[in-house]
Amino acid sequence: MVRQQVAAIAATGATASAVAAKAATQTIPIVFITGGDPVEFKLVDSLNRPGGNLTGVNFLANTLASKQLELLHQIVPGTAPIGVLVNPTNPTLADQLWKDAETAARSLGMQVRLLHASTERDFAMVLQTLAQLGAGALLIGVDGFFTSRVGLLAQLTVEHAVPAMYFSRGFSVAGGLISYGTSLVDAYREVGVYTGRVVRGEKPADLPVVQPTKFEFVINLKTAKKLGLTVPLALQVAADEVIE
Repeated sequence: MVRQQVAAIAATGATASAVAAKAATQTIPIVFITGGDPVEFKLVDSLNRPGGNLTGVNFLANTLASKQLELLHQIVPGTAPIGVLVNPTNPTLADQLWKDAETAARSLGMQVRLLHASTERDFAMVLQTLAQLGAGALLIGVDGFFTSRVGLLAQLTVEHAVPAMYFSRGFSVAGGLISYGTSLVDAYREVGVYTGRVVRGEKPADLPVVQPTKFEFVINLKTAKKLGLTVPLALQVAADEVIE
């Protein structure tokens, strides 16, 4: 794309594509989408004043652990630890997610256990480890690899009777128990809006990184029934969508 001298690059493959795009050019405008901290990833100088040739959308997936764990605990109460799944091949994001989950768990009086997966073959080991730990549930961290395997993760967690939480609505639609996170439809729409603006001549350095305003809380009651779980009525009322 740099050799073709494109007008702009929309780096929509999450954080990895944004980092690669930044390494490839310091002049072509880049609009990214990321679930991590774009300042931490050195994509921008600050959220309000990005500087350089990058701006974009941050859907804050790495900062949602507290709310996700709280919601998960309301459906699966008890003292059993909760597994937190991250992708070790994406270490910066994985470290952010685990740190956030640990902090959230301490504030909620919960126990969490770190689990790794970077290939489909790893999922079987994760599920086996959860059983060995006597874990009560699983929180799946945001990662491009996991997002591309949402259907498989939903299927496996239900087959192995693991109550699981993910950050995108697609997980619950695919059969997973519960999801809470930013509306990805809105986030990608904002990427398109910003790309249009830079193509028309606005500078990425002057466009603040977009922060999410819409969050989606989805419960799959069919899956809850399969898992033998009773979802509190108050939680059903609070959900943006209940799949029956």
